[in-house]
Amino acid sequence: MDKYDVLCIGNAIVDIISHCDESFLQEHGIIKGAMNLIDAERAELLYDHMGPAIEASGGSAGNTAAGIASLGGRVAYFGKVANDHLGTIFTHDIRAQGVAFDTKPLYDSIPTARSMIFLTQDKERSMNTYLGACIELGPEDVEESKASAAQVVYFEGYLWDPPRAKEAIRVTAYHAHQAGNEVAMTLSDPFCVDRYRDEFLELMRGGTVDIVFANEHEAKSLYQTDDFEEALRRISKDCKLACVTRSEMGSIILRGEERHTIDAMPIERLADTTGAGDLYAAGVLFGYTRGYALDICGRLGSLAAGLCVQQIGPRPQDDLRVCAEQAGLISG
Repeated sequence: MDKYDVLCIGNAIVDIISHCDESFLQEHGIIKGAMNLIDAERAELLYDHMGPAIEASGGSAGNTAAGIASLGGRVAYFGKVANDHLGTIFTHDIRAQGVAFDTKPLYDSIPTARSMIFLTQDKERSMNTYLGACIELGPEDVEESKASAAQVVYFEGYLWDPPRAKEAIRVTAYHAHQAGNEVAMTLSDPFCVDRYRDEFLELMRGGTVDIVFANEHEAKSLYQTDDFEEALRRISKDCKLACVTRSEMGSIILRGEERHTIDAMPIERLADTTGAGDLYAAGVLFGYTRGYALDICGRLGSLAAGLCVQQIGPRPQDDLRVCAEQAGLISG
């Protein structure tokens, strides 16, 4: 049986990225800096009105899988696409990056998901996502052999929007824990936390989730507090390991009473924040599954995120392993 460092589960999405000004967001009622779920009609309307765009395979957990593979990790992915043009793009891209992806596609049905991402001058991204085929991910797509063979199963909080995906996550987590492995999740978005706060806390407190990734806003939202230290105190009690990012202020990794403050990687230019949190998780999970000290895991996360924000698009364009070796974080 193949062994994997990480199995990632997420919404398989192709990103369509375009620049716009603030007035465009206001004119089209787009919530800045958030992920907004939209239907097929609105997806078509926004696509018709957006400027020149770049298509790039995305999806939060898919980005993380690509990052782990770029670092040299063995990684698998569950996610649902259709047998259409965008589905072919997504499948090609993730396999080309070295990720094991064997989820069966949909035929003659709902199209592959796409996210219209609008970048304003301040490099903030506003995502408008049509979930399409993603809503059909279900327990029948769980490959037990992969679920049992990965040291860590990692899934995105966004999966709590498609109803059948919840069952798929619970089935996968069961197989992972039966095999003595761990389960991680990212909270994904403050609005996602608002929708599923009680369920996310139950996943953590009930032992379904061992490791949590969040940014500062999501951590505060989870505990409905404006006190960041209070949010850190509570999240450290609700899971075995918590990794909380703070953009240019770096990140904090907590394991019980153990606390590591990680600096952000200095950057030359800010191009696009899309995928930064996903690549941070990739660096941390790669290091964690290789047994590295938590501060090194955090520095790997900062490196991957720092490289990500200096490019357009969420998937690694640099060889992350080479970059990590040059930074002295891993050996060749």
